[in-house]
Amino acid sequence: MFSKKNIILLLASTTLLVTPAYAAKAYQVATDAAYAPFESVNEKKEIVGFDIDIIKAVALKAGIDIQLHNTPWEGIFATLSSGDRDLVVSAVTITPERKQSMDFSDPYFEAKQLIAIGKKSTISNFTALKEKKVGVQTGTTGDEVVQKLLGKTSSNIKRFESTPLALKELLNGGVDAVVADNGVVINFMTNNKSSSLKTIDDVTFAKEYYGFAVKKGNKELLEKLNKGIAAIKADGTYDKIHKKYFGS
Repeated sequence: MFSKKNIILLLASTTLLVTPAYAAKAYQVATDAAYAPFESVNEKKEIVGFDIDIIKAVALKAGIDIQLHNTPWEGIFATLSSGDRDLVVSAVTITPERKQSMDFSDPYFEAKQLIAIGKKSTISNFTALKEKKVGVQTGTTGDEVVQKLLGKTSSNIKRFESTPLALKELLNGGVDAVVADNGVVINFMTNNKSSSLKTIDDVTFAKEYYGFAVKKGNKELLEKLNKGIAAIKADGTYDKIHKKYFGS
């Protein structure tokens, strides 16, 4: 028969055998999936897009697990400071203002602002928007650029939850123009070829660069992300994804 000591040892051994291994940390990713072709929700309710393919490829190279969360743009950066999310992957332009409250990975995409107007519009450049009603997505760099021209409190700035909503308002005649990232405007027009819109690429618009945003001071995650970005650029993965969405 087992002694009391042997029974205790047997139970302890059994406990060790059934204790599951600790799972790897999954980094929580916030993305505003209303910004095709960078991030959107498909008919299967899956979050897809250029950014999504990029972060998945980066995560694979970096050896990390990620979980995606569809998150409204307004308040998306607050999820970093609160700790609810580890990074934001949502066509985020790297700006000096944003760098004050969050850190960024190395750039992974070059973009610039584009003006969308009706085909019959006589608007020819950015300064011509001075007395016009301009649609923007709230809190984007397009919003910031228009504020510099019209003023932060101008009633002529019409803000929307997403760029597609702003463009639809343009089609309906509610605004005279929309200023937004070129990739999103071009994607909208590609998928709405019957729409009576055209674009202006103003020479005053500076190049912008997208990066993955993380909580200020999270150097460990940044190093992993930068390692992954460098790896997908080196082995051709980045070029394949870019061609899939932009044709080159």
